[in-house]
Amino acid sequence: MYESKTQRPLPPSAFRSRLIMHLVAALCLLAVSLGLGMFGYMELEALSPMDAFLNASMLLGGMGPVNTPVTWGGKLFAGCYALYAGLVFIATAALIFTPVVHRVVHKFHWDSKV
Repeated sequence: MYESKTQRPLPPSAFRSRLIMHLVAALCLLAVSLGLGMFGYMELEALSPMDAFLNASMLLGGMGPVNTPVTWGGKLFAGCYALYAGLVFIATAALIFTPVVHRVVHKFHWDSKV
């Protein structure tokens, strides 16, 4: 997917395309995760779509839930979703920063004489 150190760095237009692809992938991951969280809160805690959106987005943002779960299934879901949201945060950061970090490191290691 990425060029090796013996290949020239990507031109700026190709790098922008790569960066946009990574941003789109990160947004898709966030959208699917938000939908999953909303579905779980609406089904297991009988929250309205707006309250489910608020709880899911707050967990994905690292702030914690707004409504305390009251059902056994809701508590189990909230705990699992909180762990999942932490992993999604790390994966989203990796998706966004990987092309930039790769480009910087690649420019340091690329040998123009090869």
